[in-house]
Amino acid sequence: MRIWRIAVLAVVLAGLLAIPESRPAAAAPSPAELRKLTKQAAQLSERYRGQIQSLEEIRIQAKRATDTSGNLDAQLRAAEADVARIAQNAYMLGPLDNTQLFTPTMDPSTMLGQAANLAQMANERAQRVESIKKLIEKSKQAKVDVNDKIEKLKKEIKTMQGKRREIERLLSKYGFQQPGGAEGLTQRMISVRADIMQNFPMKYGVGCLRPGDPGEHGKGRACDFMMSRGGTMAAGADAQVGDALADYLIKNGARLGVMYIIWKQRYYDIRSGGGWDPMSDRGGVTANHYDHVHVSVF
Repeated sequence: MRIWRIAVLAVVLAGLLAIPESRPAAAAPSPAELRKLTKQAAQLSERYRGQIQSLEEIRIQAKRATDTSGNLDAQLRAAEADVARIAQNAYMLGPLDNTQLFTPTMDPSTMLGQAANLAQMANERAQRVESIKKLIEKSKQAKVDVNDKIEKLKKEIKTMQGKRREIERLLSKYGFQQPGGAEGLTQRMISVRADIMQNFPMKYGVGCLRPGDPGEHGKGRACDFMMSRGGTMAAGADAQVGDALADYLIKNGARLGVMYIIWKQRYYDIRSGGGWDPMSDRGGVTANHYDHVHVSVF
């Protein structure tokens, strides 16, 4: 009888612990490599006189993919610990065989309770194993996504490095201006703002200098032209004004010294070749630039 009990216990534990094999895991992304690329992107932005939107966009995507991968790994470890707990509980209860149901020395309610517990654990195990299978696939895909974003960031950095002479000619053409005066803006930004407001009356206002901001707002080289009351999406005639302003800035950017524009979750950066490119969701109407047109100048 003892041999029989050991055999049944082995089957129970094997069933509780068995997780179907999966394809080999993708190579784990390197946080150190992402940090190195982020530093290179920051150095390029500094050299090219302002945040390069294509680099910033891919960097954000890579950071989000890395966070997702880390969260999935943590969930996977927790799920595997749950399966181990279930197996341990099954071992402590011990297996049952049919003959025990007729053993007068064991209380029937105890035996039925143990049987119910084992059945519940088996069901719980099945659910957890299915969850683990899905987490394994999601975790592998997340690692693939991170590595893909890192490769994209590498390529974009290389592309922007290859444009060094072209961008240096642009920077030389427009020169370098320091902010000055009471408003803390460069003369070019003041001129661009005046030109825009002459052609597009701003009924919702304009915001420019933000002391302490690490981007162009903090350097006096950017303004936000509001197309609605802050935090609400521009619609109707207001959205049309924003579209017209963005189009005007693209057509007159070379004359005015516009470096890049952001509007409706898209950016147009003359340093990376121009053309509208999509931005990932930054978390809200204002962050996604649906209530204002952002303009940065050289």
